[in-house]
Amino acid sequence: MRKTPGNPPGRRLRRALVAVVGTLGLAAAATAITGPPANATVPPPPSGWTQLFADDFDGAGGSGVNTANWQYATGTGYPGGPANWGTGEIETMTSSPSNVSLDGNGNLRITPQRDAAGNWTSGRVETKRADFQPPAGGKLRVEARIQVPNVTGAAAKGYWPAFWMLGAPYRGNYWNWPAVGEIDIMENTQGLNTVWATMHCGTSPGGPCNETSGIGGSTACPGATCQAAFHTYRVEWDRSTSVEEIRFYLDGDNFHTVRADQVDAATWENATDHGYFIILNVAMGGGFPNAFGGGPDAGTQPGHSMLVDYVQVLSAGGSGTTPPTEGDRDAYSAIEAESYDAQSGTMTEGTSDSGGGRNLGALANGDWVQYKGVRFGSSPATQFRARVASGAPAGVSGLVEVRLGSRTSTPVGSFAVGNTGGWQSWRTIPANIGAVTGTHDVYLTFTSGQPADFVNVNWFGFGR
Repeated sequence: MRKTPGNPPGRRLRRALVAVVGTLGLAAAATAITGPPANATVPPPPSGWTQLFADDFDGAGGSGVNTANWQYATGTGYPGGPANWGTGEIETMTSSPSNVSLDGNGNLRITPQRDAAGNWTSGRVETKRADFQPPAGGKLRVEARIQVPNVTGAAAKGYWPAFWMLGAPYRGNYWNWPAVGEIDIMENTQGLNTVWATMHCGTSPGGPCNETSGIGGSTACPGATCQAAFHTYRVEWDRSTSVEEIRFYLDGDNFHTVRADQVDAATWENATDHGYFIILNVAMGGGFPNAFGGGPDAGTQPGHSMLVDYVQVLSAGGSGTTPPTEGDRDAYSAIEAESYDAQSGTMTEGTSDSGGGRNLGALANGDWVQYKGVRFGSSPATQFRARVASGAPAGVSGLVEVRLGSRTSTPVGSFAVGNTGGWQSWRTIPANIGAVTGTHDVYLTFTSGQPADFVNVNWFGFGR
């Protein structure tokens, strides 16, 4: 059941689609410390749309991002994941204000820097939430207003700004790309007046999604170049159409669309039947710049910032339920196991259990999942129940544990489970827990004396 690690994620080497590298001109003047003024506010949702998330990056110049919304990804890769973020980029990501900060004019500023020894640093921030997906039969819109680094020609060599999303199952695994999906809303490189939009999925190399290139399209920024002005970049993920679509827009114009029927059903389901988290970053070097002339060299100018005016996430329509916002999970309703906010070591798969949908699988010793903001209320919960199945071999069993606030806190309750007759032979198992009130981040942790997978989980909940 546990999937074999695949190729690393994210924005891989594209095929050289256009012969533009030879036209690169000389560099623009050195970047200013602050950027141009932003829009006053995040745009109000259009009629029929509901805002799920927004950040307009207002705040004092030099201050950091709002850590209720964002987390910094630092170093040269995720812990235990592929080196150089899996893309061959050469910078070290930091949370230093010199690399990531508000500019005081309503923008987020992500700035690559180079030290005297020639080492590059830059910034990468990700939404804490990883549950962004359309409701069943509805639509999701993810949008940002961005000015990419205002540098062109030889001085821009190796720059790689991006606004993109990764499938939630990637968090804590880091080796399941591209199967879990990646949606690149905007990528730019080498100071070109071109933006790329791409969906990654399937297997690599090759596979149904042409990895590591992905299913991509590109266009030029209209009017002022991508570098010289702000432009609005958007993806709309639409489950209301007869064939599910992911559409990419530049300044409101649809220039690229990926449809579910372009790949087989299993590939599409693996890439889309879960939430996503959002990423903003500026890489230096790596596979994408290499396809258009190479990484940074002595002529590359540091200090040019990607400016982000706002990020907004909206949903519309649908017969299903929009994923809960943080702090809005009801402890006494069934919580779908695959709706986690973070995880380590798990996977999702289609379930044959009553009601269909997805279940968590490949759960073994040391794995865990997190569910933020579960509301227990003022009357204590004293019971826990979970819908589980197991095809573990003889002698293999383990504990499903409930912890509050931290995956290392003392469990408030647990139950043991072994083979139930198969990985899709489902049982509801109850357990008693210590009295719980209030609102908590809930962790399910999995403990076993054997290394083998021992349980699947479809849903869980609590009772009084």
